[in-house]
Amino acid sequence: LPDGRDMTAEIVGTDGVTDLALLRVADAAAGELPQAPIGTSANLVIGEWAIAIGNPFGYLLSNPEPTVTAGVISGVGRNIIPEGDASRGYYLDMIQTDASINPGNRGGPLVNAMGQVIGVNSSIISGSGGNVGLGFAIPIDRARRIADSLLREGQVRRVWVGAEVRAAAGNRFGRSQHVEVAQVVPGSPAARAGLRPGALVSSVNDRPVRTTWDWEARLLDTRVGESLDVT
Repeated sequence: LPDGRDMTAEIVGTDGVTDLALLRVADAAAGELPQAPIGTSANLVIGEWAIAIGNPFGYLLSNPEPTVTAGVISGVGRNIIPEGDASRGYYLDMIQTDASINPGNRGGPLVNAMGQVIGVNSSIISGSGGNVGLGFAIPIDRARRIADSLLREGQVRRVWVGAEVRAAAGNRFGRSQHVEVAQVVPGSPAARAGLRPGALVSSVNDRPVRTTWDWEARLLDTRVGESLDVT
């Protein structure tokens, strides 16, 4: 903690797909801790202020106090795809910010100008390992859903719709901006809804789908049993 105290916590559950974990602070003094107000990541505006909180390179410093860096929301819905080694995983539908995020910020909050938590600082893209203004945070709405699932069930169940998609034919520059249904499993929810191979998918739940990663991101943020509005 900022005053140098260490507290005992237990792991309630982890989710490797979204790189999140839920902890329960078991210390008797936990009730005295201040609670950060939780905002939403659903209506972020490109260019609005963003503040990253953490203790970058804390292993090199004797100070326990967190530090803050300020920037803006650079982008939303960003899909980070690993290079080469697929075991590194990937991050979908992320918040991009130029607030400095360095080793030690990971897991810290990204907050808006009102101090509301809008994301969980997670990763950077950098050739040197240091901050170059390309930081990414997990949207808080997703983090809350994951935490709720871990608390209630101890795990996160993934949705299955029974449809695979692929990039549609590219334009004259060889770049595809559309996704089409490649395969539908007979008897699946997708089949019952009328999806057929070759159909172009333009949006899911009123959010655009331009790449196969966009499709996966929409599924990632859907609970089992919820309906998807596919256009």
